[in-house]
Amino acid sequence: MKAIVYNKTHYEDIAIESLVRSYDHLCRKKCVRKKHLTSFQLIILGFAGVILLGSILLMLPVSSLEKMPTPFHEALFTATSAVCVTGLVVKDSGSYWSVFGQTVILALIQIGGFGVVTVAAAVSLLSGKKISLMQRSTMQDAISAPKVGGIVRLTRFILKGTFLIEAAGAMLLLPVFVSDYGLKGIWMAAFHSVSAFCNAGFDILGTADNAFPSLTGYSGNILINVVIMLLIITGGIGFLTWDDIYRNKMNFKRYRMQSKIILMTTVCLIVFPAFFFFACDLKNLPAGERLLAAMFQSVTTRTAGFNTIDISEMSEASKAVMILLMLIGGSPGSTAGGMKTTTFTVLILNAIATFRSQENAGAFGRRLEYHVIKNAATIAMLYFTLFFCGGVAISVYEGLPLLDCLYEAASAVGTVGLTLGVTPGLHVFSQVVLIILMYLGRVGGLTLIYAVLSGRNKGNAKLPLEKITVG
Repeated sequence: MKAIVYNKTHYEDIAIESLVRSYDHLCRKKCVRKKHLTSFQLIILGFAGVILLGSILLMLPVSSLEKMPTPFHEALFTATSAVCVTGLVVKDSGSYWSVFGQTVILALIQIGGFGVVTVAAAVSLLSGKKISLMQRSTMQDAISAPKVGGIVRLTRFILKGTFLIEAAGAMLLLPVFVSDYGLKGIWMAAFHSVSAFCNAGFDILGTADNAFPSLTGYSGNILINVVIMLLIITGGIGFLTWDDIYRNKMNFKRYRMQSKIILMTTVCLIVFPAFFFFACDLKNLPAGERLLAAMFQSVTTRTAGFNTIDISEMSEASKAVMILLMLIGGSPGSTAGGMKTTTFTVLILNAIATFRSQENAGAFGRRLEYHVIKNAATIAMLYFTLFFCGGVAISVYEGLPLLDCLYEAASAVGTVGLTLGVTPGLHVFSQVVLIILMYLGRVGGLTLIYAVLSGRNKGNAKLPLEKITVG
């Protein structure tokens, strides 16, 4: 009976994929007469539309505690940071924004974490509408799914899993926040649970006397630290990895190679930086709190943007390590940004294969395709270029130390949200630079490239080959 069901599902997936290919082929034929937006163009335009709508709502007097209109560039910065799940802010979220403003920010975080396309698909599913072939193809690109077959089932799984995890996180945070803030603690628990799972790094703990505190007041609270870390890790490993774990449970051998790489890389990028921070920094803290702070900072630096310590007091070596972690970011198809763990690992694997004079790079008994390595190199170059150019531009304009500006640029393009205290005092030009970096970092390198260059230079003709020496 199980075999029959499996075969049915399998053939349905094949049929759907065939229909999508046929649809795409027809669209290409019609493009001569009528211009169609590609799925990548829909993704970047969707994010831009939500950011603009969020900016308008945050500009309203009702969004601020003082009932005063917020300047457009500040509202735009906050909306971009929320939708791109970054966490960089120019106004303290706790002391400046009203409950309405905080609700708008939370909604933008949730939409940005899911992805605009996924949210649109969820609305269609809830309303009982059927998902078209074009919508299925766009959803596939939005969550980096390997195939279009089963995309609706995967979307339902993502929605259910997200709300269950966020609800569980809020319930675990509830005792601490209710104890400290009374009934207001319910809203705080829900807000920080969503913010942590979506890797946004927004907090509403600030006051007029203590702005931009993040989680520094809970540096020694084990429950807050552990729950926030688990939410960040869960949101950052990717929806497809969830699906793999859900289907195959603890049978690691049956996971996709992508899931294996994501999990192994995630563990390494948590353990080794944590050991570095513990050994080389944070020496003014007690041993137990020092270990907790090192682990928390290792987890949050790569994706979320919360902090339990004053980052500006850390050594330059630790800041450099944090810059690298921020650029790497989370995993594909997750709520996190950055160039992604798989990109980083593919480059490492390719380097190892080159050192060993091996023709093909691979891992876990599987070979990597050439175009995957090519894409990884392109994405890495794009992110490092954006990071460096953005940091230099801010440093030149503001007259600030280059390392501090590079740190802010890495935080923006990696959609992390950590800051050395520079961002709130930046001028409009530098804020615009960070807005661009956050937007490009969230939509993804390949999405941007395909959206801009779609349909161009698709000729099959090959140019004459000529050798060039590298290295």
